[in-house]
Amino acid sequence: LATERAVAIDVVLQASKVCKNVFNTLIASDTLVKKDKSPVTIGDFSAQAVVNTLLYKAFPNDSIIGEENSKDLQGDSGKEMRDKLLDAIDRGTYGGGPTGRMWTLDPIDGTLGFLRGVKGQFAVGMCLIIDGIVSLSVIGCPNYPVDYKNPDGEKGIVFIAVKGQGAFQRKFSSTEETPIHMTEISSTSEASFCESLESDHSSQDDNAKVASLLGITKEPVRMDSMCKYCAVARGDVNIYLRLPNNVNHEEKIWNHAPGYLLVVEAGGIITNMDNEPLNFTLGRTLGKVNKGFVITHAKIHGQVLEAVQK
Repeated sequence: LATERAVAIDVVLQASKVCKNVFNTLIASDTLVKKDKSPVTIGDFSAQAVVNTLLYKAFPNDSIIGEENSKDLQGDSGKEMRDKLLDAIDRGTYGGGPTGRMWTLDPIDGTLGFLRGVKGQFAVGMCLIIDGIVSLSVIGCPNYPVDYKNPDGEKGIVFIAVKGQGAFQRKFSSTEETPIHMTEISSTSEASFCESLESDHSSQDDNAKVASLLGITKEPVRMDSMCKYCAVARGDVNIYLRLPNNVNHEEKIWNHAPGYLLVVEAGGIITNMDNEPLNFTLGRTLGKVNKGFVITHAKIHGQVLEAVQK
């Protein structure tokens, strides 16, 4: 997948630059509200159009599963931004399934973080799924610190993983890649964990109970977007819990497939609350029932899972 890897890195970097440029000129009238009430900006549409166009040019026979749909641009509210984006955006309407090559794309994962500016976290996340197996992942995190211990320092990281080849990172400002690994800890009481900044995305109360069972005393790290997967993969935190507020909620594959491979290649395990692997063959979602995700280093996954089940 060397060609796909190189193209994906270039695409994510270009889309990330688009997002940053859009933010710098963002005005309130450029923000719409989709039917599910989540905010969506011209940045989402622009990034998806850029990614879809470049992917189509490089791999015209591959399908694309993107979050955005041009229907959100119809009507008077989307009139000004509509004309050049519609066709490119709708290359991402593939329904998914168990066979073939398909790219998943979230043009701005963590739109609320995007709208928060430099203090918020958002990501451009994409991956290549081949016959239901997540095979390549690239995640661009424009606001993520190069050095986690120096949050005010240089920002902008691309995270990369290919199945069976490990996980890597590179700065936006460099082409040099360095391998990343999850941090091994001897006891769960030493662990730190991250969770969604928005309480309606995941049950913070349940997370707190799990932390108590595991003897964790550190305050949770809360952030938007799939940057949480990157934080775990790089060892900035040890555990990521996404426990459902609504068991009927269907998680979208573009929110989790890129981070899934990154964590696995960095030495982690991701299962649902029943210790089942995630299934990316069911279409655009992970199924009818959301049983929550447990993301940890392989050595402590069993302990964390037991606490979650309790």
